[in-house]
Amino acid sequence: MDSNKMDAGQTGPDGQQISKKAAKKQQKEAEKAAKKALRKEAQAVADEGAAEADCAQGHYGSYPMMQSASKPETVLRDLKDLTPELADQKVWIRARLQTSRSKGKQCFLVLRQQKWTLQALLSVGERVSKQMVKFVAGINKESIVDLEGFVRKVDQKIESCSQKDVELHVEQTWVVSQACPRLPLLIEDASRPDTDDELAKVNQDTRLDNRVLDLRTTTNQAIYRLEAGVCRLFREFLTSQGFVEIHTPKIISAASEGGANVFEVSYFKGSAYLAQSPQLYKQMAICADFDRVFTVGGVFRAEDSNTHRHLTEFVGLDLEMAFRWHYHEVVDLIGDMFVNIFKGLRDQFSEEIETVGRQYPSLPFKFLEPSLRLEFPEAVKMLRENGVEIGDEDDLSTPAEKFLGKLVKAKYDTDFYILDKYPLAVRPFYTMPDANNPKYSNSYDMFMRGEEILSGAQRVHDAEFLSKRASEMGVDLEKIKSYIDSFKFGSPPHAGGGIGCERVTMLYLGLDNIRKASMFPRDPKRLTP
Repeated sequence: MDSNKMDAGQTGPDGQQISKKAAKKQQKEAEKAAKKALRKEAQAVADEGAAEADCAQGHYGSYPMMQSASKPETVLRDLKDLTPELADQKVWIRARLQTSRSKGKQCFLVLRQQKWTLQALLSVGERVSKQMVKFVAGINKESIVDLEGFVRKVDQKIESCSQKDVELHVEQTWVVSQACPRLPLLIEDASRPDTDDELAKVNQDTRLDNRVLDLRTTTNQAIYRLEAGVCRLFREFLTSQGFVEIHTPKIISAASEGGANVFEVSYFKGSAYLAQSPQLYKQMAICADFDRVFTVGGVFRAEDSNTHRHLTEFVGLDLEMAFRWHYHEVVDLIGDMFVNIFKGLRDQFSEEIETVGRQYPSLPFKFLEPSLRLEFPEAVKMLRENGVEIGDEDDLSTPAEKFLGKLVKAKYDTDFYILDKYPLAVRPFYTMPDANNPKYSNSYDMFMRGEEILSGAQRVHDAEFLSKRASEMGVDLEKIKSYIDSFKFGSPPHAGGGIGCERVTMLYLGLDNIRKASMFPRDPKRLTP
Protein backbone atom coordinates (compact mmCIF):
# COMPACT_ATOMS: atom_id res chain seq x y z
CA MET A 1 0.00 0.00 0.00
CA ASP A 2 1.30 3.51 -0.81
CA SER A 3 2.37 5.24 2.42
CA ASN A 4 1.42 8.63 1.03
CA LYS A 5 -2.15 7.50 0.36
CA MET A 6 -4.81 9.71 1.98
CA ASP A 7 -6.30 8.55 5.29
CA ALA A 8 -10.03 9.24 5.21
CA GLY A 9 -10.06 9.94 8.97
CA GLN A 10 -7.48 12.83 9.08
CA THR A 11 -8.00 16.37 7.88
CA GLY A 12 -5.82 19.47 7.88
CA PRO A 13 -6.59 22.98 9.27
CA ASP A 14 -8.45 23.80 6.07
CA GLY A 15 -10.76 20.73 6.38
CA GLN A 16 -9.05 18.86 3.57
CA GLN A 17 -7.77 15.32 4.03
CA ILE A 18 -3.97 14.97 4.59
CA SER A 19 -1.48 12.15 4.17
CA LYS A 20 -0.13 10.02 7.04
CA LYS A 21 3.32 11.64 6.60
CA ALA A 22 1.90 15.13 6.94
CA ALA A 23 -0.13 14.00 9.95
CA LYS A 24 3.01 12.68 11.69
CA LYS A 25 4.82 15.95 11.02
CA GLN A 26 1.91 17.91 12.43
CA GLN A 27 1.89 15.74 15.55
CA LYS A 28 5.66 16.24 16.11
CA GLU A 29 5.32 20.04 15.84
CA ALA A 30 2.48 19.98 18.33
CA GLU A 31 4.57 17.95 20.80
CA LYS A 32 7.53 20.30 20.30
CA ALA A 33 5.37 23.35 21.00
CA ALA A 34 3.97 21.69 24.11
CA LYS A 35 7.47 20.92 25.43
CA LYS A 36 8.58 24.50 24.76
CA ALA A 37 5.61 25.82 26.68
CA LEU A 38 6.40 23.49 29.58
CA ARG A 39 10.04 24.64 29.66
CA LYS A 40 8.97 28.29 29.61
CA GLU A 41 6.55 27.68 32.45
CA ALA A 42 9.23 25.82 34.41
CA GLN A 43 11.70 28.67 33.89
CA ALA A 44 9.12 31.18 35.08
CA VAL A 45 8.58 29.12 38.21
CA ALA A 46 12.37 28.86 38.73
CA ASP A 47 12.84 32.60 38.25
CA GLU A 48 10.05 33.31 40.71
CA GLY A 49 11.67 30.95 43.19
CA ALA A 50 15.07 32.57 42.69
CA ALA A 51 13.61 36.00 43.26
CA GLU A 52 12.02 34.78 46.45
CA ALA A 53 15.38 33.30 47.50
CA ASP A 54 17.27 36.61 46.92
CA CYS A 55 17.25 37.98 50.44
CA ALA A 56 19.21 41.06 49.28
CA GLN A 57 16.73 42.15 46.64
CA GLY A 58 16.35 45.93 46.83
CA HIS A 59 19.74 46.32 48.52
CA TYR A 60 21.92 46.37 45.41
CA GLY A 61 21.80 47.60 41.83
CA SER A 62 22.43 50.78 39.89
CA TYR A 63 21.02 54.21 40.61
CA PRO A 64 19.31 56.03 37.78
CA MET A 65 21.45 58.88 36.44
CA MET A 66 21.60 61.54 39.14
CA GLN A 67 19.92 64.72 37.93
CA SER A 68 19.45 66.35 41.34
CA ALA A 69 15.79 65.33 41.38
CA SER A 70 15.75 64.90 45.16
CA LYS A 71 17.77 65.52 48.32
CA PRO A 72 18.05 62.28 50.34
CA GLU A 73 18.96 62.64 54.00
CA THR A 74 21.57 59.87 53.78
CA VAL A 75 24.84 60.99 55.37
CA LEU A 76 27.95 59.78 53.51
CA ARG A 77 31.04 59.34 55.70
CA ASP A 78 34.60 59.97 54.49
CA LEU A 79 36.97 57.03 54.37
CA LYS A 80 39.51 58.95 56.45
CA ASP A 81 36.98 59.03 59.31
CA LEU A 82 36.49 55.26 59.40
CA THR A 83 38.62 54.39 62.42
CA PRO A 84 38.27 51.98 65.37
CA GLU A 85 36.26 54.66 67.18
CA LEU A 86 33.40 53.91 64.76
CA ALA A 87 33.59 50.14 65.31
CA ASP A 88 30.21 48.35 64.97
CA GLN A 89 28.47 51.48 63.66
CA LYS A 90 26.51 51.35 60.43
CA VAL A 91 27.66 53.92 57.87
CA TRP A 92 27.15 54.94 54.25
CA ILE A 93 30.18 55.76 52.09
CA ARG A 94 30.78 56.78 48.48
CA ALA A 95 34.06 55.72 46.91
CA ARG A 96 35.72 54.32 43.82
CA LEU A 97 35.96 50.59 43.44
CA GLN A 98 39.69 50.06 42.99
CA THR A 99 39.73 46.26 42.99
CA SER A 100 37.39 43.35 43.69
CA ARG A 101 38.11 39.67 44.29
CA SER A 102 35.35 37.10 44.53
CA LYS A 103 35.88 33.70 46.13
CA GLY A 104 32.99 31.36 46.81
CA LYS A 105 30.42 33.09 48.97
CA GLN A 106 32.63 36.14 49.65
CA CYS A 107 33.83 39.18 47.76
CA PHE A 108 36.69 41.42 48.93
CA LEU A 109 36.83 45.03 47.72
CA VAL A 110 39.40 47.82 47.94
CA LEU A 111 37.65 51.18 47.99
CA ARG A 112 39.45 54.45 47.33
CA GLN A 113 38.58 58.04 48.10
CA GLN A 114 41.29 60.50 47.06
CA LYS A 115 44.35 59.42 49.07
CA TRP A 116 42.54 57.08 51.47
CA THR A 117 41.76 53.39 50.90
CA LEU A 118 39.61 50.88 52.77
CA GLN A 119 38.99 47.14 52.55
CA ALA A 120 35.38 46.00 52.33
CA LEU A 121 33.83 42.54 52.54
CA LEU A 122 30.59 40.95 51.36
CA SER A 123 29.66 37.53 52.77
CA VAL A 124 26.54 35.53 51.87
CA GLY A 125 24.20 35.55 54.86
CA GLU A 126 20.87 36.88 56.09
CA ARG A 127 21.32 40.30 54.39
CA VAL A 128 23.64 39.37 51.51
CA SER A 129 22.66 36.89 48.78
CA LYS A 130 24.68 34.96 46.21
CA GLN A 131 23.11 37.17 43.55
CA MET A 132 24.32 40.31 45.34
CA VAL A 133 27.88 38.96 45.64
CA LYS A 134 27.85 38.07 41.94
CA PHE A 135 26.55 41.55 41.04
CA VAL A 136 29.18 43.35 43.12
CA ALA A 137 31.99 41.16 41.76
CA GLY A 138 30.93 42.20 38.25
CA ILE A 139 31.10 45.97 38.84
CA ASN A 140 33.80 47.52 36.65
CA LYS A 141 36.94 48.82 38.34
CA GLU A 142 37.02 52.60 38.94
CA SER A 143 33.22 52.80 39.10
CA ILE A 144 31.80 55.06 41.79
CA VAL A 145 29.68 53.16 44.31
CA ASP A 146 27.60 53.85 47.41
CA LEU A 147 27.87 51.22 50.15
CA GLU A 148 26.16 50.73 53.48
CA GLY A 149 27.68 48.49 56.08
CA PHE A 150 29.14 48.05 59.53
CA VAL A 151 32.61 49.26 60.48
CA ARG A 152 34.45 46.32 62.00
CA LYS A 153 37.83 46.14 63.74
CA VAL A 154 40.31 43.69 62.26
CA ASP A 155 42.63 41.38 64.19
CA GLN A 156 45.54 41.92 61.82
CA LYS A 157 46.47 45.26 60.27
CA ILE A 158 45.54 45.70 56.60
CA GLU A 159 48.89 46.93 55.29
CA SER A 160 47.66 47.45 51.73
CA CYS A 161 45.15 50.16 52.75
CA SER A 162 45.43 53.52 54.47
CA GLN A 163 42.68 52.47 56.94
CA LYS A 164 44.64 49.63 58.51
CA ASP A 165 42.59 48.86 61.61
CA VAL A 166 39.06 48.54 60.24
CA GLU A 167 37.13 47.15 57.30
CA LEU A 168 33.55 47.60 56.10
CA HIS A 169 31.11 44.68 56.18
CA VAL A 170 28.76 45.60 53.34
CA GLU A 171 24.97 45.17 53.33
CA GLN A 172 24.03 47.49 50.46
CA THR A 173 25.83 48.36 47.22
CA TRP A 174 24.62 50.80 44.59
CA VAL A 175 26.46 51.89 41.45
CA VAL A 176 26.48 55.69 41.14
CA SER A 177 28.58 55.92 37.97
CA GLN A 178 29.81 52.93 35.99
CA ALA A 179 33.32 53.03 34.50
CA CYS A 180 33.98 51.42 31.14
CA PRO A 181 35.11 47.76 31.36
CA ARG A 182 38.49 48.26 29.64
CA LEU A 183 40.77 50.87 31.22
CA PRO A 184 43.94 52.19 29.50
CA LEU A 185 45.84 51.68 32.77
CA LEU A 186 45.18 50.01 36.08
CA ILE A 187 45.50 52.04 39.26
CA GLU A 188 47.29 49.21 41.05
CA ASP A 189 49.90 49.12 38.25
CA ALA A 190 50.30 52.91 38.33
CA SER A 191 50.76 52.79 42.13
CA ARG A 192 53.58 50.27 42.31
CA PRO A 193 56.86 51.35 43.94
CA ASP A 194 59.77 52.26 41.68
CA THR A 195 61.76 49.56 43.47
CA ASP A 196 59.34 46.77 42.42
CA ASP A 197 60.78 45.23 39.26
CA GLU A 198 58.72 42.03 39.21
CA LEU A 199 55.21 43.30 38.40
CA ALA A 200 53.87 45.57 35.66
CA LYS A 201 54.30 49.34 35.97
CA VAL A 202 53.01 52.19 33.84
CA ASN A 203 55.43 54.29 31.78
CA GLN A 204 55.38 58.08 31.87
CA ASP A 205 53.82 58.70 28.44
CA THR A 206 50.95 56.30 29.16
CA ARG A 207 50.39 58.08 32.48
CA LEU A 208 50.34 61.51 30.86
CA ASP A 209 48.17 60.38 27.93
CA ASN A 210 45.60 59.13 30.46
CA ARG A 211 46.25 61.74 33.13
CA VAL A 212 42.78 61.73 34.69
CA LEU A 213 43.18 58.07 35.60
CA ASP A 214 46.80 58.48 36.67
CA LEU A 215 45.94 61.38 38.98
CA ARG A 216 43.63 59.08 40.94
CA THR A 217 46.54 57.18 42.51
CA THR A 218 47.02 57.88 46.20
CA THR A 219 50.59 59.00 45.39
CA ASN A 220 49.40 61.72 43.01
CA GLN A 221 46.65 62.75 45.40
CA ALA A 222 49.40 63.28 47.98
CA ILE A 223 51.79 65.09 45.60
CA TYR A 224 49.28 67.75 44.59
CA ARG A 225 48.04 68.30 48.11
CA LEU A 226 51.63 68.94 49.16
CA GLU A 227 52.13 71.22 46.13
CA ALA A 228 49.05 73.19 47.19
CA GLY A 229 50.74 73.43 50.59
CA VAL A 230 53.84 74.99 48.99
CA CYS A 231 51.66 77.76 47.50
CA ARG A 232 49.70 78.27 50.71
CA LEU A 233 52.79 78.46 52.90
CA PHE A 234 54.40 80.86 50.40
CA ARG A 235 51.33 83.11 50.56
CA GLU A 236 50.93 82.90 54.33
CA PHE A 237 54.53 83.74 55.16
CA LEU A 238 54.77 86.70 52.79
CA THR A 239 51.38 88.04 53.85
CA SER A 240 52.56 87.88 57.47
CA GLN A 241 55.58 89.96 56.43
CA GLY A 242 53.48 92.75 54.95
CA PHE A 243 53.49 91.65 51.30
CA VAL A 244 50.56 92.36 48.97
CA GLU A 245 49.47 89.75 46.41
CA ILE A 246 49.20 91.23 42.91
CA HIS A 247 48.24 89.82 39.50
CA THR A 248 50.35 90.69 36.49
CA PRO A 249 49.68 90.45 32.71
CA LYS A 250 50.58 87.26 30.92
CA ILE A 251 50.24 88.88 27.48
CA ILE A 252 52.99 91.45 26.96
CA SER A 253 54.37 93.60 24.15
CA ALA A 254 58.05 92.62 24.43
CA ALA A 255 60.21 89.80 25.74
CA SER A 256 60.38 90.50 29.47
CA GLU A 257 63.96 89.30 29.91
CA GLY A 258 65.41 90.38 26.57
CA GLY A 259 65.86 86.85 25.21
CA ALA A 260 64.38 85.01 22.27
CA ASN A 261 62.76 82.20 24.27
CA VAL A 262 59.25 83.61 24.11
CA PHE A 263 55.98 82.39 22.61
CA GLU A 264 54.67 84.85 20.05
CA VAL A 265 50.88 85.05 19.72
CA SER A 266 48.63 86.94 17.34
CA TYR A 267 47.09 89.99 18.97
CA PHE A 268 44.38 91.58 16.82
CA LYS A 269 46.27 93.17 13.88
CA GLY A 270 49.67 92.72 15.50
CA SER A 271 51.51 90.28 17.72
CA ALA A 272 52.29 89.88 21.42
CA TYR A 273 54.23 87.51 23.69
CA LEU A 274 53.42 85.23 26.59
CA ALA A 275 55.25 86.49 29.68
CA GLN A 276 58.53 84.77 30.55
CA SER A 277 58.27 86.31 33.99
CA PRO A 278 56.22 88.86 35.96
CA GLN A 279 59.54 90.58 36.63
CA LEU A 280 58.91 93.98 35.04
CA TYR A 281 55.45 94.35 36.56
CA LYS A 282 56.61 93.40 40.06
CA GLN A 283 59.18 96.19 39.80
CA MET A 284 56.62 98.65 38.51
CA ALA A 285 54.48 97.82 41.57
CA ILE A 286 57.47 98.66 43.79
CA CYS A 287 57.83 101.95 41.92
CA ALA A 288 54.13 102.51 42.66
CA ASP A 289 54.93 102.33 46.40
CA PHE A 290 53.49 98.90 47.16
CA ASP A 291 56.80 98.21 48.96
CA ARG A 292 56.43 94.41 49.13
CA VAL A 293 54.56 92.32 46.54
CA PHE A 294 54.20 88.73 45.40
CA THR A 295 52.30 86.90 42.69
CA VAL A 296 51.39 83.31 41.85
CA GLY A 297 50.71 82.51 38.21
CA GLY A 298 51.64 80.91 34.91
CA VAL A 299 55.06 81.56 33.38
CA PHE A 300 55.94 80.64 29.79
CA ARG A 301 59.35 79.69 28.39
CA ALA A 302 59.81 78.75 24.71
CA GLU A 303 62.89 76.66 25.42
CA ASP A 304 63.26 73.44 23.43
CA SER A 305 64.53 71.66 26.54
CA ASN A 306 63.39 68.07 26.90
CA THR A 307 64.94 67.46 30.30
CA HIS A 308 63.75 66.11 33.63
CA ARG A 309 63.37 69.64 35.06
CA HIS A 310 62.14 71.93 32.24
CA LEU A 311 58.58 72.82 31.26
CA THR A 312 57.33 75.35 28.71
CA GLU A 313 54.67 76.47 31.20
CA PHE A 314 55.00 76.37 34.95
CA VAL A 315 53.63 78.02 38.08
CA GLY A 316 55.79 80.94 39.14
CA LEU A 317 55.98 82.05 42.77
CA ASP A 318 57.46 85.54 42.46
CA LEU A 319 58.21 88.24 45.01
CA GLU A 320 59.71 91.71 45.03
CA MET A 321 60.64 93.91 47.97
CA ALA A 322 62.00 97.37 48.61
CA PHE A 323 64.91 97.32 51.05
CA ARG A 324 66.48 99.97 53.27
CA TRP A 325 70.27 99.60 52.97
CA HIS A 326 71.38 96.26 51.52
CA TYR A 327 69.88 93.62 49.24
CA HIS A 328 70.78 90.95 51.80
CA GLU A 329 67.68 92.15 53.69
CA VAL A 330 65.74 90.49 50.87
CA VAL A 331 68.02 87.45 50.63
CA ASP A 332 67.62 86.79 54.35
CA LEU A 333 63.84 87.15 54.17
CA ILE A 334 63.63 84.69 51.26
CA GLY A 335 65.86 82.26 53.16
CA ASP A 336 63.54 82.51 56.17
CA MET A 337 60.56 82.01 53.87
CA PHE A 338 61.98 78.74 52.55
CA VAL A 339 62.74 77.53 56.07
CA ASN A 340 59.12 78.29 56.97
CA ILE A 341 57.88 76.37 53.90
CA PHE A 342 60.10 73.37 54.65
CA LYS A 343 58.97 73.28 58.28
CA GLY A 344 55.33 73.58 57.24
CA LEU A 345 55.62 70.73 54.75
CA ARG A 346 57.42 68.55 57.29
CA ASP A 347 54.91 69.21 60.08
CA GLN A 348 51.62 69.52 58.16
CA PHE A 349 52.12 67.03 55.31
CA SER A 350 53.88 64.10 56.97
CA GLU A 351 51.17 61.68 55.79
CA GLU A 352 51.51 62.88 52.18
CA ILE A 353 55.32 62.67 52.34
CA GLU A 354 55.05 59.10 53.64
CA THR A 355 52.54 58.17 50.91
CA VAL A 356 54.79 59.51 48.14
CA GLY A 357 57.83 57.86 49.69
CA ARG A 358 56.23 54.41 49.47
CA GLN A 359 56.14 54.68 45.67
CA TYR A 360 59.10 57.00 45.11
CA PRO A 361 61.59 56.41 47.94
CA SER A 362 64.00 59.26 48.77
CA LEU A 363 66.04 60.58 51.68
CA PRO A 364 64.29 63.09 53.98
CA PHE A 365 64.88 66.71 52.93
CA LYS A 366 67.43 68.49 55.16
CA PHE A 367 67.85 72.23 55.73
CA LEU A 368 69.61 74.60 58.10
CA GLU A 369 68.22 77.49 60.13
CA PRO A 370 69.29 80.11 59.20
CA SER A 371 69.88 79.01 55.61
CA LEU A 372 73.42 78.44 54.37
CA ARG A 373 74.73 81.24 52.10
CA LEU A 374 77.87 80.82 49.97
CA GLU A 375 79.45 83.27 47.52
CA PHE A 376 80.09 82.28 43.91
CA PRO A 377 83.91 82.35 44.15
CA GLU A 378 83.70 79.91 47.07
CA ALA A 379 81.59 77.55 44.97
CA VAL A 380 84.08 77.78 42.11
CA LYS A 381 86.87 76.93 44.55
CA MET A 382 84.99 73.86 45.88
CA LEU A 383 84.42 72.61 42.33
CA ARG A 384 88.03 73.16 41.26
CA GLU A 385 89.31 71.35 44.35
CA ASN A 386 87.23 68.38 43.24
CA GLY A 387 88.41 68.27 39.64
CA VAL A 388 85.89 70.50 37.83
CA GLU A 389 87.30 72.98 35.31
CA ILE A 390 85.41 76.27 35.53
CA GLY A 391 86.30 79.92 34.87
CA ASP A 392 85.79 82.69 37.39
CA GLU A 393 82.98 84.23 35.30
CA ASP A 394 81.45 81.05 33.86
CA ASP A 395 77.88 80.15 34.68
CA LEU A 396 77.28 76.83 36.38
CA SER A 397 76.27 74.00 34.07
CA THR A 398 73.59 71.58 35.22
CA PRO A 399 76.14 68.83 36.03
CA ALA A 400 78.25 71.37 37.96
CA GLU A 401 75.18 72.49 39.93
CA LYS A 402 74.35 68.91 40.89
CA PHE A 403 77.95 68.14 41.83
CA LEU A 404 78.16 71.30 43.91
CA GLY A 405 74.96 70.24 45.67
CA LYS A 406 76.61 66.95 46.65
CA LEU A 407 79.72 68.76 47.90
CA VAL A 408 77.60 71.16 49.97
CA LYS A 409 75.56 68.27 51.41
CA ALA A 410 78.73 66.41 52.37
CA LYS A 411 80.31 69.48 54.00
CA TYR A 412 77.31 71.24 55.56
CA ASP A 413 74.62 68.48 55.72
CA THR A 414 71.93 70.56 54.02
CA ASP A 415 69.86 70.06 50.86
CA PHE A 416 69.07 73.79 50.63
CA TYR A 417 71.53 76.63 50.22
CA ILE A 418 71.88 80.11 48.70
CA LEU A 419 74.61 80.98 46.19
CA ASP A 420 75.33 84.72 46.15
CA LYS A 421 77.38 87.12 43.94
CA TYR A 422 77.00 85.60 40.46
CA PRO A 423 79.18 86.93 37.60
CA LEU A 424 77.47 89.95 36.03
CA ALA A 425 77.99 88.59 32.49
CA VAL A 426 75.57 85.69 33.05
CA ARG A 427 72.69 87.73 34.54
CA PRO A 428 69.86 89.79 32.91
CA PHE A 429 70.25 93.48 32.04
CA TYR A 430 68.30 94.71 35.06
CA THR A 431 70.75 93.10 37.56
CA MET A 432 72.67 95.50 39.82
CA PRO A 433 76.51 95.16 39.52
CA ASP A 434 78.53 94.60 42.69
CA ALA A 435 79.87 97.99 43.88
CA ASN A 436 83.18 96.43 44.98
CA ASN A 437 83.85 94.20 41.96
CA PRO A 438 82.16 95.06 38.62
CA LYS A 439 82.73 91.52 37.33
CA TYR A 440 80.21 90.25 39.86
CA SER A 441 76.64 91.23 40.68
CA ASN A 442 74.22 91.55 43.55
CA SER A 443 72.43 88.42 42.39
CA TYR A 444 71.75 85.01 43.85
CA ASP A 445 70.28 81.59 43.11
CA MET A 446 68.84 79.13 45.60
CA PHE A 447 69.16 75.36 45.33
CA MET A 448 67.40 72.23 46.54
CA ARG A 449 69.17 68.87 46.23
CA GLY A 450 71.67 70.50 43.86
CA GLU A 451 69.13 72.03 41.45
CA GLU A 452 68.16 75.68 41.07
CA ILE A 453 64.68 76.61 42.31
CA LEU A 454 65.03 80.42 42.57
CA SER A 455 66.86 83.07 40.63
CA GLY A 456 66.95 86.61 41.97
CA ALA A 457 68.88 89.86 42.32
CA GLN A 458 68.95 93.46 43.33
CA ARG A 459 67.43 95.33 40.38
CA VAL A 460 68.83 98.44 38.73
CA HIS A 461 66.44 101.17 39.86
CA ASP A 462 68.10 104.16 38.12
CA ALA A 463 66.52 104.85 34.69
CA GLU A 464 69.69 106.16 33.04
CA PHE A 465 71.86 103.29 34.24
CA LEU A 466 69.12 100.78 33.35
CA SER A 467 69.02 102.12 29.75
CA LYS A 468 72.79 101.76 29.53
CA ARG A 469 72.69 98.17 30.81
CA ALA A 470 69.87 97.22 28.43
CA SER A 471 71.74 98.66 25.44
CA GLU A 472 74.88 96.77 26.40
CA MET A 473 72.83 93.55 26.49
CA GLY A 474 71.27 94.20 23.08
CA VAL A 475 67.75 94.92 24.32
CA ASP A 476 65.57 97.18 22.13
CA LEU A 477 64.97 100.22 24.37
CA GLU A 478 61.82 101.20 22.50
CA LYS A 479 60.16 97.90 23.44
CA ILE A 480 60.81 98.38 27.18
CA LYS A 481 60.17 102.13 27.22
CA SER A 482 57.27 101.92 29.70
CA TYR A 483 59.40 99.78 31.99
CA ILE A 484 62.35 102.21 31.97
CA ASP A 485 59.99 105.19 32.33
CA SER A 486 58.75 103.68 35.62
CA PHE A 487 62.11 104.48 37.19
CA LYS A 488 62.17 108.08 36.01
CA PHE A 489 59.72 109.07 38.72
CA GLY A 490 61.87 107.85 41.61
CA SER A 491 62.21 104.24 42.69
CA PRO A 492 63.30 102.71 45.99
CA PRO A 493 66.16 100.18 45.90
CA HIS A 494 64.64 96.72 45.64
CA ALA A 495 65.31 93.04 45.02
CA GLY A 496 63.33 89.86 44.56
CA GLY A 497 63.22 86.49 42.90
CA GLY A 498 61.21 83.97 40.95
CA ILE A 499 60.56 80.40 42.08
CA GLY A 500 59.33 77.39 40.13
CA CYS A 501 56.59 75.80 42.21
CA GLU A 502 56.84 72.43 40.45
CA ARG A 503 60.60 72.31 41.03
CA VAL A 504 60.18 72.95 44.75
CA THR A 505 57.66 70.12 44.98
CA MET A 506 59.75 67.75 42.85
CA LEU A 507 62.97 68.34 44.78
CA TYR A 508 61.46 68.41 48.25
CA LEU A 509 59.92 64.97 47.60
CA GLY A 510 63.01 63.71 45.78
CA LEU A 511 61.11 62.96 42.54
CA ASP A 512 63.11 62.26 39.40
CA ASN A 513 61.01 64.22 36.88
CA ILE A 514 59.20 67.54 37.02
CA ARG A 515 56.27 66.02 35.11
CA LYS A 516 55.44 64.12 38.29
CA ALA A 517 54.85 67.51 39.96
CA SER A 518 52.89 69.15 37.12
CA MET A 519 49.24 68.16 36.94
CA PHE A 520 48.96 68.66 33.17
CA PRO A 521 52.55 69.27 32.02
CA ARG A 522 53.50 71.29 28.96
CA ASP A 523 56.82 70.62 27.26
CA PRO A 524 58.10 70.87 23.66
CA LYS A 525 56.43 67.55 22.80
CA ARG A 526 53.21 67.74 24.82
CA LEU A 527 50.18 70.00 24.49
CA THR A 528 47.53 67.52 25.66
CA PRO A 529 45.58 66.59 27.64
